[in-house]
Amino acid sequence: MENLILSINVVLPLFLTMALGYVLKRLKMFDDNTLKVMNSITFKAFLPLLLFYNIYKTDLKGAINPKLICFALISVTLTFIVLCILIPLIEKDNKKRGVLIQGIFRSNFIIFGLPVACSLFSEDKVGVVAILIATVVPFFNMLAVISLEIFRCGKLDIKNTLKGIITNPLIITSAIGLFFLIFGIKLPTAIEKSISDISRIATPLSLILLGGSFSFTDVKAHLKQTIIGVTGRLIVVPSILMPISIWLGFRDIELIALMLIFASPTAISSFTMAQKMDGDSELAAQIVVFTSAFCILTVFLWIFTLKQFSLI
Repeated sequence: MENLILSINVVLPLFLTMALGYVLKRLKMFDDNTLKVMNSITFKAFLPLLLFYNIYKTDLKGAINPKLICFALISVTLTFIVLCILIPLIEKDNKKRGVLIQGIFRSNFIIFGLPVACSLFSEDKVGVVAILIATVVPFFNMLAVISLEIFRCGKLDIKNTLKGIITNPLIITSAIGLFFLIFGIKLPTAIEKSISDISRIATPLSLILLGGSFSFTDVKAHLKQTIIGVTGRLIVVPSILMPISIWLGFRDIELIALMLIFASPTAISSFTMAQKMDGDSELAAQIVVFTSAFCILTVFLWIFTLKQFSLI
C-alpha cells in the first residue's frame, strides 16, 4: 500500500497540473499565441535555469556515470535504427513515416524527467538525471532531424543541425553547470537563491502549457497511426529496454533516469519540427497529446512495479 500511495503521489500532481492547463485553455484564459510565446520563454529561460541549477547542486562523484550515458545513447540509437526499418513496412505515407519514428523513439525527458526524479530522490541525486538530459536531448534532436529529412527526400544539412544543437539553451546552460560543478565554483548566496526560485517555475509552467496544448480533434483521421505511436512509445519501447536495464544492474536514480528516457511521452517539440520539415504535423500533435495523457497511467505502473521489487 505504501508503494501504491507513493506512486500515486508522484504522477497525480503531473496529471492535475496538465489538467489545469487544459481547463484554462478551454476557459479562454489564454490562446494559441500565448501558448507559443510562453513555450518559447520556458524553453529559452526557465528550463535552462532548472537544468543548470540541478547540475550545479549535484554530487559530482555520483552524477557522471559513463556506463549509464553509453547505455542510454546506444539504446536510443538501436531503437531509432529498428524503427527506420519497421515503420516503412507498416506505413506507406512518407510524411507519416518520419513523424511515427520520432514519435516513438523521442521522449519528453526534460519536462517529465526532473519532476518525477525530484519526487522520488533528494536534490543531490537528481543531477544524474540533469546530466543525462544534457547528453541525450541533443542526440534526440539530431536523430529526429535525420528521420524527418530521410522521408522528406531532402538533403541533410549537417551544418545547421550541429549549429542548432550547439546553440540550444539547454546545452549551453548544462555546459556552464558542468563547468561550475567540476571546478567547484560557488555562486553568491543571493544569486544562487534567485536562480533556485526562478527555476522552480519551469516544471509547473511547462506542464500547464502542455495541458493547454491538448486538442482531441481529428482523432479518427489518424487513428491507426496514433495507436501505433502511443503503443510503441509507452508500452513496446520501455517493455523491451527496462528489463535490459535491470539485467545490467542499474538501480535507484539511474534506473529511474532510464525509465524516464524510455517511458516518458513524446517530446512536444516533435510537433514543431514536423511542421517545419514537411511532416504530418496533425499526426505529430495527436501522438504528443495521447502519449502525454496515457503516460500518467503507464509511468505510475512502472514506478509502482519498480518500488514493489525494491529496484528503486
